Amino acid sequence: MPLRKTQAVVIGRMALGESDRLVTFYTREFGKVRGVAKAARRQRSRFGSALELFTQGQLLFFETERSDLAKVDAFAIIHPFQAVGEDLERLTLGSWVVECLGRLSADWDPSPTLYGLLLRALKALEGPGRPARAAFCFAIRAVDLLGHRLRLDRCLECGKPSPFSGGAARLDFTAGGVVCEPCAPYGSDGVDLSGAAVAALRRLRTLSWDEALRAALPPPLEAEMAGAMEEQMTRLIGQVPRSARFRAQIRAPIGALR
Repeated sequence: MPLRKTQAVVIGRMALGESDRLVTFYTREFGKVRGVAKAARRQRSRFGSALELFTQGQLLFFETERSDLAKVDAFAIIHPFQAVGEDLERLTLGSWVVECLGRLSADWDPSPTLYGLLLRALKALEGPGRPARAAFCFAIRAVDLLGHRLRLDRCLECGKPSPFSGGAARLDFTAGGVVCEPCAPYGSDGVDLSGAAVAALRRLRTLSWDEALRAALPPPLEAEMAGAMEEQMTRLIGQVPRSARFRAQIRAPIGALR
């Protein structure tokens, strides 16, 4: 059983047996890694509070030959992102981010770029800015990195360049892009988007992370775009994420901004 060392973020965890914990990490070198932390739920566990959701740390683990599950040897905290878990708004959005990443990424499929995006999202959620914008910007970039980039530059049916005359478009998730209004009956699996929303989504893709966080967007337009990205995540996962259901119960959809 080779010993591996890598930076990682805790993106999920659940009880296992009487005292163990099954922890899902997103790592810099190995992608998503699920591992068993022995005795992690005991009062005097050697892991302490290190395995809390969102925590970034240095992970030591053993790969096992008979299972996809690793054996967690140690996890030393680098940054706990404690502020994300202490505020309900940030907690629900952060939970949505890590749940979507966990549900859509494959085990042992490394993506240092996706790991970096996760860290940027958590830092933005922890900071003084708008947490909903951070989750929205994460979604835009994550779907691209996970291989689900939407085509927004032209109608998938007739090839007409966007923005379309009349402005309205339909985001077809099955086809993977926008469809103009005349072609919409032939590609109707999706959500309606205004021409302004399509143009703004295209623009946000070209901006750096910091520029995207600062970009001036009218709240209704941002809510429209965020709602579309939330719907795409839901379609890709195959069901509404638990974190989104919880947020809907206590407040509003991911795309609803303060």
